[in-house]
Amino acid sequence: MFLSILLQLTADSSTVAAAETAANKLPEGTWELVLKGGIVMIPIGIMLVIALYITIERWLTISKSGKLDANFMSSIKDMVLNDNIIGAKTLCGRTDTPIARMLEKGISRIGNPLKNIEVAVENVGKLEVYKLEKGMPWLATIAGAAPMLGFLGTVTGMISTFGSIARAGDQLNASALSGGIYEAMVTTVAGLVVGIFAFLAYNLLTAGIEKVVYKMEATSVEFLDILQTPSN
Repeated sequence: MFLSILLQLTADSSTVAAAETAANKLPEGTWELVLKGGIVMIPIGIMLVIALYITIERWLTISKSGKLDANFMSSIKDMVLNDNIIGAKTLCGRTDTPIARMLEKGISRIGNPLKNIEVAVENVGKLEVYKLEKGMPWLATIAGAAPMLGFLGTVTGMISTFGSIARAGDQLNASALSGGIYEAMVTTVAGLVVGIFAFLAYNLLTAGIEKVVYKMEATSVEFLDILQTPSN
């Protein structure tokens, strides 16, 4: 009985000592963890930088594109109805938004058939939407590719772990396995974090673009209605 208790205490002491030793070997910071991820962390890191740049740049652009002075359309309407075409074009030229550039093209076509004006406005609108969506395919690609790279790191890490097991033979210990396991876990987490960020950013930016497109469509309809209003 006494021997059993002594063996149990010895085993517990060994377990505690092993846990303390493993804790002392853990990386001390984020950078150490990144280094443990291996070479797969390089493309994941590049994707993170690209995703951050596209998100910030597109957010600023979309936010600016959606802003329009509340009196802008009223001024355009008054000028067009009073045949002040030059004034209307000047006002659009001073307003740096997709809506203003779209209306400027329509105003420059005044005097042509209404259908031609509508087509000109629509073409400029499509071009402006294309500009707003610049970089979005890259963000969508990162949202799908980053987790896949993370899983690739998981596979390479497990291969490294099994290789260490095969080389160690009967001398297997925790330190021989830690490198491959770190690579597997760190790359998985990094890939998922970057993928989730890119996925959320893509959807939020897409929603912002849709709002701008809705404003452009509503403004173009209002502009065409103005052209059909009898002038004074």
